[in-house]
Amino acid sequence: MNQPFSYIHPQAKIAKSVVIEPFVTIAKNVEIGEGTMIESNVTIMEGARIGKNCRIFPGAVISAIPQDLKYEGEETLTFIGDNTTIRECVTINRGTKAAGKTVVGSNCLLMAYVHVAHDCFVGDNCILANNVNLAGHIEVDEWAILGGMTAVHQFVKIGKHAFVSGGSLIRKDVPPFVKAAREPLSYVGINSVGIRRRGFTEEQINRIQDVYRYIFVKGLGTSKAVALVERELPVSAERDEIIDFIRNSVRGIIKGYSKRNEGNIE
Repeated sequence: MNQPFSYIHPQAKIAKSVVIEPFVTIAKNVEIGEGTMIESNVTIMEGARIGKNCRIFPGAVISAIPQDLKYEGEETLTFIGDNTTIRECVTINRGTKAAGKTVVGSNCLLMAYVHVAHDCFVGDNCILANNVNLAGHIEVDEWAILGGMTAVHQFVKIGKHAFVSGGSLIRKDVPPFVKAAREPLSYVGINSVGIRRRGFTEEQINRIQDVYRYIFVKGLGTSKAVALVERELPVSAERDEIIDFIRNSVRGIIKGYSKRNEGNIE
């Protein structure tokens, strides 16, 4: 463990194989797993739990107190999974008493200047491109990709394998397997390229396509569309994933298909 010109609190628990470059600050109540590299000028504050084989680039601040006026100094945590890369000047705030923790999963890439606020959950294998900003209490499920300069409203949920174009304002929930773009944010097709790369079969892709034709293309209300999907389409893991997401949405899902984006439906 290299630590020239760095401050490491004696109570921090750091694996011997961790590499720490100069001018790093690591507070007490921090744990860092084997093989992780902490580059220069990184600040890791109380409550951080960082996994194995991560790489944290200069200027990142991990586990700072929440930017939430309701925070009262309670002890909370920040979890970062294994093999996750955190690029320059990323900020990840620890949780509040609402959830007690902020979580970034394994095998994620958070590009430069990403902000992850208190009580967020980011699943495994997610990519947050440059300048993505997550407000508090947001859930980003596994394999989701958010394009650069995207801002996400608090309490929003983003489903598995979703792809959101750069510069988006996400005010409503984004269901799994979809591509979303335009302002206001709209369904523009399924993320067929992404899910095909991850091993989904053509049969699975077609099933997802069929469900979203009901939800977004046929001009039905959401409740009626979901009821028809259950009645008319065969049971599948993909169908049930989509239905459960929509039924559990508190903020409501993004807007549906309209004639003006007909050419973008896959």
